[in-house]
Amino acid sequence: MSVSVRIPTILRTYTDGASEVNGEGGTLREVLQKLDADFPGIGARILDETGKIRRFVNVYVGEEDVRFADGLDTVTPEGASISVIPAVAGG
Repeated sequence: MSVSVRIPTILRTYTDGASEVNGEGGTLREVLQKLDADFPGIGARILDETGKIRRFVNVYVGEEDVRFADGLDTVTPEGASISVIPAVAGG
């Protein structure tokens, strides 16, 4: 299934500057695997060494935070928009 993935500025070095890329997969896990295959290294910036979403990275499928859905097993329907949003600290 084809989806769009919004890439935050800090990760655009992996996508040649593209702010949005096409992805494929029926679940978020599949989409991220394909994303890392297409843009090597980006997966390690989203997932930790155990394969879980990094603590300071938020991922949304549509309007839904996947941490409150099925995590990496969240279904990604055809045409879905996935947003990768790193946490921003400030003070």
